[in-house]
Amino acid sequence: MANVTFIGLGRMGLGMAQRLLTAGHRLRLYNRTASRATSLVEQGATLCPSPKEAAQGAELIFSMVSDDAASREVWLGAAGVFASQPAPGTLVIECSTLSHDWVLELAGEARRRSLSYIDCPVTGLPDMAAAGELTLLAGAAAEDLTRAQPLLDVLAKQTIHFGAVGAGTVYKLMINLQGAIQIASIAEGMALAERAGLNLHAVAETLATGQAASPQVVRTARRIVANDHDQNVLFTPQLRLKDVDYALRLARKLNIATPFGTTAQAAYAKLCELGHAHSNESKIIEVARAG
Repeated sequence: MANVTFIGLGRMGLGMAQRLLTAGHRLRLYNRTASRATSLVEQGATLCPSPKEAAQGAELIFSMVSDDAASREVWLGAAGVFASQPAPGTLVIECSTLSHDWVLELAGEARRRSLSYIDCPVTGLPDMAAAGELTLLAGAAAEDLTRAQPLLDVLAKQTIHFGAVGAGTVYKLMINLQGAIQIASIAEGMALAERAGLNLHAVAETLATGQAASPQVVRTARRIVANDHDQNVLFTPQLRLKDVDYALRLARKLNIATPFGTTAQAAYAKLCELGHAHSNESKIIEVARAG
């Protein structure tokens, strides 16, 4: 059993923390909305009033929060993790989807404190997090990843080591940018089929058997047909737009042209402006319908 800290109990973090607790690890938690931790506390986890207190005595510290600002606060804030002065060699595992620049800065801060930083964003849906079936996208020193692997195996069906710190985030931003483009594109196609009078049930099911099929395309098309955008929200336009923004920032740094990504960015920004920032991202069909 290890002394583990987990910070951030959102749609993904709650299932991940549950996996660690079920595996028998001693778990200390922090979440801005304390009620999210109720079920874990009932099973023996300790809820703390700040990241600083949650990190006391930890051997591994996980974070799964929404964006750069939240990550900066939980690590470097006055009551953040680093204020607890973790012991040298403590594993610092950031699973959030963050900007590449912030990941490198945060890793540098960890190194200055003699901590072992693992860049470890995830792919998967909330039910996969609860089942331990995520895929972890790691950027880390090989020896640090080896030390962390027994706990990472509790969370995921596979860990893919892309290289040094920052490499996992590069892949995550790339793949989330591709997802944004795919989802915006299929919404546009479904709006076209709808306006032309096609049977959308037939369109969605035929898509699922064709060459354009991907899990995101098929899932989005079916949710559009069902007009199911406000229940069982898997990923919001606000979060997708954040990820696209981070990906395009990285692309600019690397001097890569992003005409498709930029178009998707504009579509998600428009969707948020229409008041749908917290719906499921399949709601993006409303941008295409608006003409």
